[in-house]
Amino acid sequence: MASELIVNGRPHRLPDDPRVSLLDYLRHDLGLTGTKKGCDHGQCGACTVIVNGLRINSCLSLAVMHDGDQITTIEGLGTPEAPSPLQRAFLAHDGFQCGYCTPGQICSATAMLDEIANGWPSDASASLEGRFEPTGEEIRERMSGNLCRCGAYANIVAAIADVATESDA
Repeated sequence: MASELIVNGRPHRLPDDPRVSLLDYLRHDLGLTGTKKGCDHGQCGACTVIVNGLRINSCLSLAVMHDGDQITTIEGLGTPEAPSPLQRAFLAHDGFQCGYCTPGQICSATAMLDEIANGWPSDASASLEGRFEPTGEEIRERMSGNLCRCGAYANIVAAIADVATESDA
């Protein structure tokens, strides 16, 4: 296979082995260790990345399935010198304890805020149409696929709500 995918704005050749998960490709082949391997079954969200604007569990996807796709990992959202708004908010609201789930939480929240901005309803939405407010209930429902073993949920929701409020202003 001689095709490529774009990771954090840079082209990379797809692996020769078609059995390599996107998660393992990112971590082992590209050295992008921000994306974490938690359960390796798509149940915890630690491996969440953004593919063509949509959040996915990278442990459940093969790298070769993403020929030509735009993939964003936590490393592509911000840097220590210039963190993304969500990265700043997670720090300000102490939205992490051990930090293991934090990259997946931030990638998921980034895509989730885009979902809200694009008018995509969730199970917690009052209706299927119109503008959706990023209430605590809405945020918790949309982030339900991302688990935090330390239980920092209240701070995670506060961080996301803070950024959602800033983007509405």
